[in-house]
Amino acid sequence: MTMTRVLSVPSAKAPFEKTTIERRELRPHDVFIDIKYCGICHSDIHSAFDEWGGGIFPMVPGHEIAGVVAAVGSEVTKFAVGDRVGVGCFVDSCGECEYCLSGEEQYCTKGVISTYNALDYDGNPTYGGYSQKIVVTENFVVRIPDGLELDVASPLLCAGITTYSPLKHWNAGPGKKIAIVGMGGLGHLAIQFAHAMGAEVTVLSRSTNKKDEALGFGANHYFATSDPATFTTLAGRFDLILNTVSANLDVDAYLSMLRVDGTLVNVGAPAEPDKYSVFSLIMGRRSIAGSLVGGIRETQEMLDFAAEHGIAPKIEVIRADQVDEAYQRVLRSDVRYRFVIDISTL
Repeated sequence: MTMTRVLSVPSAKAPFEKTTIERRELRPHDVFIDIKYCGICHSDIHSAFDEWGGGIFPMVPGHEIAGVVAAVGSEVTKFAVGDRVGVGCFVDSCGECEYCLSGEEQYCTKGVISTYNALDYDGNPTYGGYSQKIVVTENFVVRIPDGLELDVASPLLCAGITTYSPLKHWNAGPGKKIAIVGMGGLGHLAIQFAHAMGAEVTVLSRSTNKKDEALGFGANHYFATSDPATFTTLAGRFDLILNTVSANLDVDAYLSMLRVDGTLVNVGAPAEPDKYSVFSLIMGRRSIAGSLVGGIRETQEMLDFAAEHGIAPKIEVIRADQVDEAYQRVLRSDVRYRFVIDISTL
């Protein structure tokens, strides 16, 4: 076992503590990674506060991991010492079910193993990227292109793939009108991906405060949802609405903005259930859907796409002792647009 320093929470909503954990010894197909940066995702906060239930404590959050390979197992073929790599939202799956075989490990029928706050197939708890080191099987490690700096790349491992995957699946591209709900850590990346895919992009945000930034990221239009006229103006407009916020919406109002056969896709995950009228679906043959990150192949594709098109999150790099404060700032929407922890400060 290898000891490594981490930031952990001993119980729900407790302050972070610097402590140590053991990482497993290298297995033949394992990659040992020196973590350089780890992004803060809103799901880290939901988990650390145990808002979704089932929290495993002590917890080491973090699934936006960027680092450098320090060692490899005896049978590793994909990576070598010194490679720039990333680890996203999960670290193992069965590898045998139809979804794993099709490259969609996130939907593994046996149950994908999350990077943290989960039990692996041997029953051991997983610990995430608020850590100096991590050991991951090579099939769940991705290569970070030279065109992406490690600190900028880290949020792409969750926020990037969470938005890229549904845009690709629902065929965002030329001739498609796409709305992005929310202009935060997910939303500002969704704008960039949808624009690069060739779609006409509209941003729906609570106020007009971020309009100039949204247009700078590639949005064609921007509307404030605090203005009731927005929903009338945009009735029947969109092929796809990607909802990136973690708060409950007036679902019927957003469904009214979809064209016939349009889809409202949720990637934000509020703690309370949403409500809607089935007639909002029936009258336009509309759909409500959800999307869970992407598989490993698609995550690599997303990273390569981001490097090719100059897509990057706007980040604020913080020290390890600023994470509690950062959580509170995320809850106040006081971040432009993603916090990234400099693990060297741990």
